[in-house]
Amino acid sequence: MRMQALRIDVWSDIACPWCYVGKRRLEAALEQFPHRDAVELVWHSFELDASAPRTSEAAPYAGRLARKYGTSVADAQGMIDRMTETAAKDGLDFHFEKIRPGNTFDAHRLLHLAHTRGLQDALKERLFLAYLGEGEAIGEPDVLLRLAVEAGLEHDEVRRVLDGDAFAAAVRDDEDRARRLGIRGVPYFVFDGSHSVSGAHPADTLLAALKLAWDAANARATESPEGSSCGPDGCA
Repeated sequence: MRMQALRIDVWSDIACPWCYVGKRRLEAALEQFPHRDAVELVWHSFELDASAPRTSEAAPYAGRLARKYGTSVADAQGMIDRMTETAAKDGLDFHFEKIRPGNTFDAHRLLHLAHTRGLQDALKERLFLAYLGEGEAIGEPDVLLRLAVEAGLEHDEVRRVLDGDAFAAAVRDDEDRARRLGIRGVPYFVFDGSHSVSGAHPADTLLAALKLAWDAANARATESPEGSSCGPDGCA
């Protein structure tokens, strides 16, 4: 029996460094997965700070991190250095000194638009790079418009989305679903709707989850369905 696509649902936020690392590690796992062409990848919305202003001026990231976790600036800088080193091992060039924090709600709305155009992964990649590597203010509509066009979306369509409230309900639906699933941190991967992995685990761990989900789905697909039959009480 021919297998249907194996779906991977991923909850993440653009403002999450581990989410970008998780994306790279998932890509590395998929490169080793023999059924890569049968995989459908869908990105879902998760806001780490839904109350954040549209944009903020660039400020020392270590200071913001120290305030958030109640630690010293030196310790926070150590966390940043370790994160940067980890990202580099996965081929990512983080520049926390450039980061401009902002609200990611509109970015998530555009990711839903991109999904309808088959460009969701391309836009996700562009937004991650812009925020974590280039210091772009991804809460600003004009910045989002430019980045979305660079990812392949049509200028006027993006402008209409940004000028209205299109896909706002889709973002909220994603976040409601995350709450129902008990998701409290991202990235969060769900394989075939049944196998989940929380966090940016190594590619080998994600590959193992892929194989487990594939084998389970394949077992279901090859089960013989119950055919029509008749019994003492009639036919069905």
